[in-house]
Amino acid sequence: MTSGGDMPVVVRAGKESAETAQSDGAKRIAGVSPTTTPSTRIWMGKVSNEPGHRSVPHHHGDAETSGYVLKGRARIYFGEGYLRYVDLSEGDFVFVPPHMPHIEANLSDDAELVWLTARTPDNIVVNLEDVDLAEIERRATEYRP
Repeated sequence: MTSGGDMPVVVRAGKESAETAQSDGAKRIAGVSPTTTPSTRIWMGKVSNEPGHRSVPHHHGDAETSGYVLKGRARIYFGEGYLRYVDLSEGDFVFVPPHMPHIEANLSDDAELVWLTARTPDNIVVNLEDVDLAEIERRATEYRP
């Protein structure tokens, strides 16, 4: 690996790293990270949720997070008791502020959900106590800015 100061560092398909922070229900693969490149202030990778699955509640500590839906339909639960949500489709971007507890859910029962995700400074994942998603879905309301 080069220092990154004299040329771009390419991480080829299949050379990503699964050695990154994880949450049950979401699989994270690092493309640009301290594990795969000389990066020190950004993490970028793919996050996927299998059909019908969702992540456990979590937040990303001090990291700012951006996401782009490459494939599928997503719902992000957030707020008091995770009773608010936003839905996203292919081509949508999202920003999740630092320390915001949330749950990422795949809205499809038969198609994978794939995100392109970037965080600064690294892939910080703080898993929280799990919740009953069926009860949350019954009471949740869509957030419309």
